[in-house]
Amino acid sequence: MLKKILAILAMLYAAACFAAVDVNKASAAELDSVKGIGPAISSKIVEERKKGSFKDWDDFITRVKGVGDKNAAKLSEGGLTVNGAEFKGAAATKTETKAAAKEEKKAAKDEKKAEAKAEAKPAAAASAPSMKDEKKDAKAEAKAKKDADKKAKAEEKAKKAEEAKAKKAKAESTKPAASAAKPAASAKK
Repeated sequence: MLKKILAILAMLYAAACFAAVDVNKASAAELDSVKGIGPAISSKIVEERKKGSFKDWDDFITRVKGVGDKNAAKLSEGGLTVNGAEFKGAAATKTETKAAAKEEKKAAKDEKKAEAKAEAKPAAAASAPSMKDEKKDAKAEAKAKKDADKKAKAEEKAKKAEEAKAKKAKAESTKPAASAAKPAASAKK
């Protein structure tokens, strides 16, 4: 039994949410429940309503700042009515036509951009080196630098070896003279 009551309450709440909200009768909270109306616009509506009821959509649009033809069409789609009437002005059809025109312009722009890119790619590929070529060049430069470093180290090592050889040769050249002097000293005894 309790489940049935809760189900009925939920259905009534859902029906109330989807029911049309009349601008002249709704409270600020009910106005806030309409998609597109926030606290700022609902307070403006309530303030203007204190001056007198809204006669029709045109009266509503002129008196409530921030609501134009486009917004009125959106609010009407969200469930807002003025004296029970939905917004069916010429502006609603103009909005739809404007939106379609914007989409067509955007599609044409995108198509032109795609064509320009397609034309620019072959020209750029012919004039500028590709990424693979740039990577190869960078690898070649790195290898050349590495080879130059190796060569410099090898030359330095060879130079040190020559210096060491020269010192050894110098040391050996002075040794025989010293050894020749020893026998002479031993002969005197």
